[in-house]
Amino acid sequence: MNLWKYEQELYKQKIEYIGGVDEVGRGPLIGPVVACCCVLPKDFVLEGLTDSKKLSEKKRNLFYDYIKEHCICYGIGIVSPEKIDEVNIYEATKLAMIEAIEEVKKQIPLEYILIDAMPLDLEIPSTSIIKGDSKSISIAAASVLAKVTRDQMMYELDKQYPQYGYASHKGYPTKKHLEAIQKYGLIDGYRKTYRPVREILEMETCK
Repeated sequence: MNLWKYEQELYKQKIEYIGGVDEVGRGPLIGPVVACCCVLPKDFVLEGLTDSKKLSEKKRNLFYDYIKEHCICYGIGIVSPEKIDEVNIYEATKLAMIEAIEEVKKQIPLEYILIDAMPLDLEIPSTSIIKGDSKSISIAAASVLAKVTRDQMMYELDKQYPQYGYASHKGYPTKKHLEAIQKYGLIDGYRKTYRPVREILEMETCK
């Protein structure tokens, strides 16, 4: 698949600064949702780049360093679990994406946005692409930066609370994770509106 298809069509229209936008962290029970907007140069080359979920962790980390070094610029948007509970994960995801885009706009005159699946109401022209992280080089790059950024947060949390296993499951509701929160309880940062967390809170209230 030609990952440059969308970008090349825009280059033909004399559009140069194209931001690819993706997010990570909609499913976890704990921590923020993280989005990235990444702008790549026309001569960017990274063999094997695709949706970050399809890459090994070792390769993601290597790609993360390479993308940061060779991109024109990037921005990260982070929305807290408290905000997720307040507005819901769909709206929080949009907020994180907009924050990432705004960070890029501070650095360059952004001209166009390619977004993974999520339609956004923006002043800048944009296209929402289903499975965009495997169809657009810019979105794929953003997916790697967002994923590794959030994973790093989970590693830091794991250092503080190793009994929960955040380094392995990254906050997603795996069997191991659910057993840990049943055993050790909830720490700050859990999304209280998510069903497994809500059920534990309800059980504690009934005691």
